[in-house]
Amino acid sequence: MAVYRFRVTFEDYEDVYRDIDMPSKGTFLELHQEVHKTTGYHQDVPSSFYVSNDQWKKGTEIAHLPNPRKKDTGVLIMEDVRLSKFIDDPHQKFYYIYNFDRPYDFHVELVKIMKEEDGKEYPSLFKSVGLAPKMAAAANFPVATDLDDDDDDLIEESSTEEYGVDEEDDYDLMDGDEEEGEEKQEFGSGEDNY
Repeated sequence: MAVYRFRVTFEDYEDVYRDIDMPSKGTFLELHQEVHKTTGYHQDVPSSFYVSNDQWKKGTEIAHLPNPRKKDTGVLIMEDVRLSKFIDDPHQKFYYIYNFDRPYDFHVELVKIMKEEDGKEYPSLFKSVGLAPKMAAAANFPVATDLDDDDDDLIEESSTEEYGVDEEDDYDLMDGDEEEGEEKQEFGSGEDNY
């Protein structure tokens, strides 16, 4: 059986990474769990791998604990998808977002394909460099909800002002009523030449 060695790097902390050896028949859920055994982060939060190109552009999504909208669109589920299904390149890349409420983004790159070693258990941590950053405190970030995604395009309407005119202002423009003593002036009949 083939073994994949993935380098998992924090997008914002390039000096912190983990090299993880995964069996080719392993699932994305097993890779997700192994990443968080090495970081100490809680595993049971919505997260996703995205099949990526060399520029880390996100493609097909493979999700863990997807929201109902993603389920309705037929998103792939981590526990149902083997790693080997999406290894098309000897340096295959996956963009990984952990915890959509307070996200950390990771770059996951296949760095080596090896043969299974007799007596070795997989998945396994091959190398760990740097300390994983502490999880951000809940007070520092607003918690996203499923509704937040749908409300991004809404603009709050003000009931007191419309098109820059306050309702309290009374504008009697061209209403035909003239104040006493005012002369009616025709447009274009003035002496000013411009």
